[in-house]
Amino acid sequence: MAKRVVGRPTPRVEGEHKVSGQAVYAVDVVLPGMLWGKVLRSPIPFGRIKRIDVSRALRVPGVKTVITGEDVAGLKIGRRVYDMPILGDGVVRFIGEKVAAVAAETEEIAEQALDLIEVEYEELEPVLDPVEAMSPAAPLIHPDVASYNGLPAKLDAPSNVFIYISWKKGNVELGFQESDLIVENTFTTGKVHQAYIEPHSCVVKTNESGGAELWSCSKVPYGVRDQLATAVRIDPEKLVFHPVYIGGDFGGKGDFMDLPVCYFLSLKSGRPVKMIMDYDEEFIAGNPRHSSIIKVRTGVKKDGTLKAHHMEFIFDSGAYGAFKPNGLLQGPRECPGPYTIPHALVEERMVYTNKIPCGHMRAPGDPQGVFANESQMDLVARRLGMDPAEFRRKNLMRDGDELPTGGVITHIKGEETLALALKESGYHKPKPKNTGRGIAVTQWLPNGGEGAVTITIDEKGDIALASAMLDQGAGTYTVLCEIVGEELQVPLDKIRAESLDTKTGRKDTGVGGSRATRVYGNAAYDAAIKAKEEIKKAAAERLGGSPDEILIANGGVLHRGAERRMTYGELVRAKGSPIRVEGYYNDRSKVHEASMCAQVAEVEVDPETGQVKLKKLLSAHHTGTILNPLMHQGQIDGGAVMGIGYALMEHLMVDGAKVVTANFGDYKIPTIQDIPELKTVVREAPTGPGPYHSMAIGETAIIPVAAAIANAVEDAVGVRIKSLPLTAEDIFEALKTKS
Repeated sequence: MAKRVVGRPTPRVEGEHKVSGQAVYAVDVVLPGMLWGKVLRSPIPFGRIKRIDVSRALRVPGVKTVITGEDVAGLKIGRRVYDMPILGDGVVRFIGEKVAAVAAETEEIAEQALDLIEVEYEELEPVLDPVEAMSPAAPLIHPDVASYNGLPAKLDAPSNVFIYISWKKGNVELGFQESDLIVENTFTTGKVHQAYIEPHSCVVKTNESGGAELWSCSKVPYGVRDQLATAVRIDPEKLVFHPVYIGGDFGGKGDFMDLPVCYFLSLKSGRPVKMIMDYDEEFIAGNPRHSSIIKVRTGVKKDGTLKAHHMEFIFDSGAYGAFKPNGLLQGPRECPGPYTIPHALVEERMVYTNKIPCGHMRAPGDPQGVFANESQMDLVARRLGMDPAEFRRKNLMRDGDELPTGGVITHIKGEETLALALKESGYHKPKPKNTGRGIAVTQWLPNGGEGAVTITIDEKGDIALASAMLDQGAGTYTVLCEIVGEELQVPLDKIRAESLDTKTGRKDTGVGGSRATRVYGNAAYDAAIKAKEEIKKAAAERLGGSPDEILIANGGVLHRGAERRMTYGELVRAKGSPIRVEGYYNDRSKVHEASMCAQVAEVEVDPETGQVKLKKLLSAHHTGTILNPLMHQGQIDGGAVMGIGYALMEHLMVDGAKVVTANFGDYKIPTIQDIPELKTVVREAPTGPGPYHSMAIGETAIIPVAAAIANAVEDAVGVRIKSLPLTAEDIFEALKTKS
């Protein structure tokens, strides 16, 4: 049956609120008697706090309270690994760590008071290189790490390598023995920031019992609530997280950030407190994407058949692991790519250094790993004398094959997606001198989660859809309304979406990892089906006959035989009470139906300067049913642009231990002048874990971009750059060395 609502390019249901200024963000929340909170940050990367004197700050008119590490001694917080003190607890571990906090009548007074706090440090030698940090002789950044709550695996002894995990299939050494050629390379990537428009912000209003009302720009309200409750040792039910709009996320808005400091400032002052990070604080103390060192070793037969593949990831976690929901990054597991490889091993090490702590950013771990892996595939193909596209085609998985790190893939259209990308990009067509084309591919296998959606139909026939989900900007509430509109046969202007607080909502896993439509979409679909059943049951009681004789049509019901009709409003009024149902979804398993992406980049390289001009970028996708073409394309374009930034310009530069790109004048992100011709081709198949057999699209487009561009650069001028971003300086130096 043809869809009437789903599948159409519907505008956002919250769009009017946002453009009219009615949407309330955390920065907009104002409460009676509210104070402003600001934090003093460490100027050194590693050291002991010998003395803090806050007496002068407390004497500033308008200052209501000051807290230091002594006020929160022993309390640690994290999303999974509880290793971060709320304020420096005798030790600071990176430049930018919170040392003290002030609550005052105005933001200006709070900043003035910060300048009057005196801190004496005993500086220690910082550990800055993750490889050196792995040495048994390196100073321990966290001597008590073995006792930290939330570590995925117990440590035998304290180490700066606080997480080690591996995934494997077959016997990788045997695979190398069976290979005719072994190719080994090392790739490096730098830190990058999510660059959301809205900085981290929060408001906390505590009460005498230690409970609190919270407003924070986080996409996982129950998760943040539980993180804070665990850290401050109170019942989570005493904390109520109120929904607010989120001004951009890209993976960076799932953590606590300043919320625990804001909580204690409110608790100590007895008044509500607001905290907003300045953007220089975001750059020096946020939770950027990890820098990485990735060693890749690949064994192949002479005919190009992959036999063995070994990837070793070293992630620089910075001073803490608290910002990661798993402590580690899950992306590396899938980074060997959509290839048939009988023997594979992926190893990941998460390493402490005295630098800015890193967290999640769009497709955490995948852009780093796929840059390395898809660059490696080109390098192997060239060593074999094979066309890189043909080498990939030969080794791509088909439906029913086994993934490199184990598990059968039931649906993966790698060959079809590759062929589509090659054709639509003109990959094999002649090209001018110093112009190159590069290809890269990836697959996405999303995780699941838990979520609930309620539907209420009132006496006017209006429909309210409610959930504790917070839309991080992708338009998920629009998709939910489309699903309900499709099933109940009503236009979107008859459906109102509402975000619930953590007291009235049902606990869920929150948004992230391209799972929102799968989790909440299925919950909305479940609720819509239940609503239809209730509608038919109520209609049968009033129109006679059985529920099977009732048809849902045009915002009402129709009796098949009697040809009598009632609107939803008439039905509810006759019933005497609203129709209310709850839909629920709880499936945390990893899907083995892959959303595929193949990208072709075309570049022009100036051999005199090394400057790269990206001329075209094509993204080919093989995905499930598209629920909203407008937003679907928006996710692809947005991901591609972020991938371009990662490939060519974005770099959170750290000089020693200090972030030196601490503003948008120095930290470059793509502007409209940096965006080339973007072309997208999509093939739909009714396969996927989402409603109507839909698939994830939020992260695939960002992942292969950097590798496709690096491969295109080598195709253009014959030099291979193994680090990100791909700078003109590096390309120029490589060209000089080559000549």
